Amino acid sequence: MDNPSASPAIAIDPIYADASVLVVDDSRTLRKILIRELNSLGFKNISEAADGIEAIAFVKSNPVDLMLLDMEMPELDGLGVLTQLKADDTHKALPIIVISGADQFEKTIKCIEIGAEDYLPKPFDPILLRARIFSSLEKKRLRDLDRKHLEMLNHEKQLLEVEQMKTEKLMLNILPRPIAERLKRGEKNISGSYPDATILFSDLVGFTKMSSKTTATELVKLLNDLFTRFDIRAEALGLEKIKTIGDAYMAVGGLPIPRPDHAALCAEMALGMFEDLKSFNQENNAELNMRIGMNSGPVVAGVIGFTKFSYDLWGNTVNTASRMESTSQHGRVQVSPSTYEALKDAYDFEDAGLMECKGLGEISTYLLVGKK
Repeated sequence: MDNPSASPAIAIDPIYADASVLVVDDSRTLRKILIRELNSLGFKNISEAADGIEAIAFVKSNPVDLMLLDMEMPELDGLGVLTQLKADDTHKALPIIVISGADQFEKTIKCIEIGAEDYLPKPFDPILLRARIFSSLEKKRLRDLDRKHLEMLNHEKQLLEVEQMKTEKLMLNILPRPIAERLKRGEKNISGSYPDATILFSDLVGFTKMSSKTTATELVKLLNDLFTRFDIRAEALGLEKIKTIGDAYMAVGGLPIPRPDHAALCAEMALGMFEDLKSFNQENNAELNMRIGMNSGPVVAGVIGFTKFSYDLWGNTVNTASRMESTSQHGRVQVSPSTYEALKDAYDFEDAGLMECKGLGEISTYLLVGKK
């Protein structure tokens, strides 16, 4: 027959079922009393420590959700244990209920100031013990939820920052930085007129023949290799790459930030592109050649597109630069009169005769040789 005087076991809330409780007291009798009360509340994961030093060693090597800590112990008392644990960021959030006698009120106040979760007077009342334990565990549970939520938010913030960095990097690969910054600020219909800029067009010679003898994967790899060399050179000179179309490459000097030496920068780019092509041919056993055309004058530039942005240029200056390229000799840089006038004092040229240009009629053209 059951003992009618025994306290009925209380069904513990499932959220606390696996809670780890450490009972710290130098009195074995008091430890057993506390453990018996905890068992009656439904706690199964209970450990004990006979002094403060043992308690600290246990906490550092085992997960603990709640500590019941006696104030009066030899060697290291409850205040000393609490001081050490709360000074350690790893265990700072551990809820600790200090158990003290009536004559230890000042020490109890000090423990609360240091960071004790709660206190329990001796001799302790089982109902009060139960209330303090579940209150401390609930606070810990809520703190843990807040911490996990904060960690999740920080993780999401980091992921968002990474995605923003990827987006910005992608945008800078497509658009000049000043234009990308204006788009990020929400500007629309970004366009502008530039009174003086130099346009450079280049086109590979022999690429079609190479494509008929090369796999698609290898062809793209080779073209990417060459154009990457051009990109690096353009960036070093401060030019803006506008686009590539097939095996054609287009760049501009003097925009979106105007600068007076735009023609000279494009001349250096053109001469350097032939150096890049020579190195490419030697490294890949290729025989590609190239034509380059340049023209200087006013242009209109702007961002077009909705789902895919593109920064492009328009005007007769662009058309003439394209004409300079298409009629240039293989392995040469052909320039218009306006570009020639901007460069003639610093660079050597050969007269290339008259060339018919749509909208302009016949114009004089010149072949860039190199710096004087």
